[in-house]
Amino acid sequence: MLVIGGGATGLGVAVQAALEGRSVVLVEARDFASGTSSRSTKLLHGGVRYLAQGHIRLVREALRERAIVLGLAPHLAQPLPFVVHERRWVSWAVTAVGLKLYQWMAGRLSLGPTEVISQQGMNAIAPVLPGTVAGVRYWDGQFEDARLALALAQTAQAAGAQVRNHVRVVGLVQQGGAWQVGLQDAWTGQTATLHANCVVNATGVWVDAMRQLALAAVEAPKTLQALVKPSQGVHWVIDRALLPIQEAVLVPHTSDGRVLFAVPWLGSTVIGTTDTPRHDAPLEPRPMAEELAFLLSETERALGVRLRAQDVKSVWVGLRPLVNGGSSGATAQISREHLIAREAPGFVTVTGGKWTTYRSMAQEVMAALAGDLPVPERQAHTQRHTLFGAPQPGAQPVSLRDAPGLHLLGSQAAKVAHAPGSEESLGLGLTAAVVRHAAQSEWAITVEDMLARRWRVLFLDARLAARMAPRVAELLQQETGIDPALPAFLALCEQYQLPASYC
Repeated sequence: MLVIGGGATGLGVAVQAALEGRSVVLVEARDFASGTSSRSTKLLHGGVRYLAQGHIRLVREALRERAIVLGLAPHLAQPLPFVVHERRWVSWAVTAVGLKLYQWMAGRLSLGPTEVISQQGMNAIAPVLPGTVAGVRYWDGQFEDARLALALAQTAQAAGAQVRNHVRVVGLVQQGGAWQVGLQDAWTGQTATLHANCVVNATGVWVDAMRQLALAAVEAPKTLQALVKPSQGVHWVIDRALLPIQEAVLVPHTSDGRVLFAVPWLGSTVIGTTDTPRHDAPLEPRPMAEELAFLLSETERALGVRLRAQDVKSVWVGLRPLVNGGSSGATAQISREHLIAREAPGFVTVTGGKWTTYRSMAQEVMAALAGDLPVPERQAHTQRHTLFGAPQPGAQPVSLRDAPGLHLLGSQAAKVAHAPGSEESLGLGLTAAVVRHAAQSEWAITVEDMLARRWRVLFLDARLAARMAPRVAELLQQETGIDPALPAFLALCEQYQLPASYC
């Protein structure tokens, strides 16, 4: 079977299928998690606001999957306390009851108690929060999304899958009960033809384009009804000293009713997100002026921090593949539940959902293909098959709230710590040895692969990423012999910076 798309969903399917003993190839047109899957709010969560919307089944599933993922990669996914601050006693009471229900639904999988916090207690946690009468602490999870995606790719490969990034699908034709797929390497230009009994379209917000390519070959060309309604979310990162929190802060009621998070992550503080509908799906979406204005005003109004342009170290934008419900309402009200559609023999599209439920989505995809595939050689047991790089049981992982370091490599850290280049520090915990390791063992080809996803410098400090990029490019070219696309990455660094004239 062929899986198209190297985000959380596609990689989860590849792991599931490979562990079942199937012959699997996964291709990703850019880099693993280069789209939505590296641009999340870094929260591994059961979905508090989905509970408020009445999506009980979705919340139960997500709470179960949250606990599983925390156990599969404890160096990349960990429990995190959240504090909700309220300005009115009525809102505080409703929030407290709702979060108690959230904990009760988790049952034995609960990550910690839900606690009422007085105004004095809130001031001790985050003294800058204005207007708070009281708060509530509850527990969810956080994770390092790009490296978790990489761990899935490595797990699939270790189980026998062939996994390739920077390889795109250029043709998709049904032939004799199977699929003939044209592939092209983005860097060499070489093409190949692959024959697959089944194809899984897991291309996120771009699934409709792949559906059009595939289904036009099955029937007369026609305009398909779109399955995805993209929504754009913007986050920005500030220095931890400007908002010195060790627990995530949730603002449940912003000026326009959206939810705002401030999350301690890799030594910095992430603030977001927006939720803005859009009708296209660019590979590198840009923040809209109204989104930046919203984040600026809410950072000051709700979190008590007045920012200057130079205080914002990075701004990133991600597109969410929300299942199109056929309505024109706000995307924040569309369910994050996923959709799996078998649209032709041996062709399945999967879209929607969220990071937390990638594993259960993969199981459902394989069930949808049951009529197209033989009985699996073995059961996968993905709920207890730890991911590549997971440390030994009992090891105490370094907190994801701390600055990045070798601990993010998990069980591979010791090997890299003493490899050639380990004495050359490039910045933000990155060494030349880590770059060489990423090129040799983690599919890193471009500077963007390295500084955006193998090491999250672009997402943490875009200006620093630009300064580090030339040396990283040299190291990558030495290892791969391929042009690491330095000019393109430097242009991307400019895009991830807030213009000096903005604040």
